[in-house]
Amino acid sequence: MWGGGRAARALTRALGRRRAAAAAGDDHADLSFQTGLRGALQNYNWKIQMKSSGTLPVSPTEIKSSMLTMKRLFSTSHSSVDSKEMKKFQLLAHKWWDEEGEFSALHSMNDIRVPFIRDTLLNMSSNYHLGNPLSGVKILDVGCGGGLLSEPLGRLGASVTGIDPLEDNIRTADQHKSFDPVLAKRIQYKSSSLEEIVEESMETFDVIVASEVVEHVADLEAFIKCCSLVLKPEGSLFITTINKTQLSYVLGIVVAEKIIGIVPEGTHEWEKFVPPEELERLLESNGFSVKTVNGMLYNPLSGSWSWMESTSVNYAMHAVKSGAQAQSSPTDALSEMESEQPSATAGTTV
Repeated sequence: MWGGGRAARALTRALGRRRAAAAAGDDHADLSFQTGLRGALQNYNWKIQMKSSGTLPVSPTEIKSSMLTMKRLFSTSHSSVDSKEMKKFQLLAHKWWDEEGEFSALHSMNDIRVPFIRDTLLNMSSNYHLGNPLSGVKILDVGCGGGLLSEPLGRLGASVTGIDPLEDNIRTADQHKSFDPVLAKRIQYKSSSLEEIVEESMETFDVIVASEVVEHVADLEAFIKCCSLVLKPEGSLFITTINKTQLSYVLGIVVAEKIIGIVPEGTHEWEKFVPPEELERLLESNGFSVKTVNGMLYNPLSGSWSWMESTSVNYAMHAVKSGAQAQSSPTDALSEMESEQPSATAGTTV
């Protein structure tokens, strides 16, 4: 692997030095390591080019090992969690399934977001399983929290993987699903960021759901790139989030957090809210085609959600990843991400 594995081992040692230097407060640690990783990627691409020209023998095992090494180094070197966001939700981990508590609005959101996901997928497929309409569909629930969205999707027959960086959230989700033997078989949870599963999950999932997540991520474009890496060609990405408008500030922060308290104070930062136009632009520039954008309205008096034409506060978006022919290779995607700013996702749903 890269000359008998010497380059890979050198990068592994570089990673160790990077960690030690970072712990000691060396500001040059990240730059030094990124330079090494960029060199490894260039070396790998050179090997492939030489192989294609017939001048250098490269075995499939060597190629696979090289890819795994790059992905491992990439996922380890990029912090995917915003520590400020983690602190917000640490104290709430045991409250996910209190339908009258801090997450009551998310419980009631299931009344519209679950049918939205289900009906969209059914309209795209001719396969329908009576009683289990999403049977055979592999779904990744990013920022799954306590499993509020994973469970209803599992009850529809889907095979669901829920990931969240907070171990307390995963413990809560695991404990709750254990009460239902059917869900226990259909759902698996992992304490992980999105980037950390790229290595093992390249083009694995038919569907990704990121509900109330993107307004908490540290790097939105890197988050979308990771979604593309683990999503199959022509797979679906579902996002619900909050628009960045004056009205969303008043209703989403002042009213919801400070006045009526349906969301814990400090949950959201208006600067991180994402206009649908910006989200659509990022998706389309990273190989997605946006199919649907629907406005959402929460009524605090009735505790219910409904669809609306305006996207001025909350909205839901459905996008489809381009087919295999239009996609750049995973190596290209990893190269692009390595050259950009590190840190991508926060991962916890609220």
